Amino acid sequence: MIWAFDDTTRRNIAERCAAFARLPESQSGPALKRAAVAIALVEADGGGTALLLTLRAAGLRAHRSQWALPGGRCDEGETQIEAALRELHEELGLESRADDVLGLLDDYPTRSGYLITPVMVWAAQSATVSPNPAEVASVHRITLDAIERADAFDFVTIPESTRRVIRFRHAGRFIHAPTAALIYQFREVLAGRATRVAELEQPVFAWK
Repeated sequence: MIWAFDDTTRRNIAERCAAFARLPESQSGPALKRAAVAIALVEADGGGTALLLTLRAAGLRAHRSQWALPGGRCDEGETQIEAALRELHEELGLESRADDVLGLLDDYPTRSGYLITPVMVWAAQSATVSPNPAEVASVHRITLDAIERADAFDFVTIPESTRRVIRFRHAGRFIHAPTAALIYQFREVLAGRATRVAELEQPVFAWK
């Protein structure tokens, strides 16, 4: 499907998000630290719609030099939507409002002790992306047709778990869960499928 970066695509994605029955929080995982990430939809470099993916800075205390969606821990009294929009601004300089939010995906429990809420954001002002070098090493625009490819995702097993490890291939490298799991569920929502991802495993290096 062609996803032009226009009001028609925004409406189509919002409708698919509205049709997605998100799991209640009680079914999403144990009592973990709340966190949120933004699946920020922007104009792709060559036209069309893309999501923003970052490579975390090497100097960060946790998950350094790993692929991630913009996001982080929720502050005291902060909703997941507020946290995702704040982190989007702090990491990439993007100013988005609550009415830019298209919907939420399922919470994803991580091995490192977080419960991540993915927030889908229509970031129309994406030309002004300005990454914070203290947090972000690089920013990548992943087109929606790239995540829809039949070979975009695969699943492998590891000795340390009975759960499948999901991988997303980008620029000749693999991106793993939680990021790969959240992008995968977004891909499924775009296709009108309510595919659950909480049981998809992370590689061992992401467990801490």
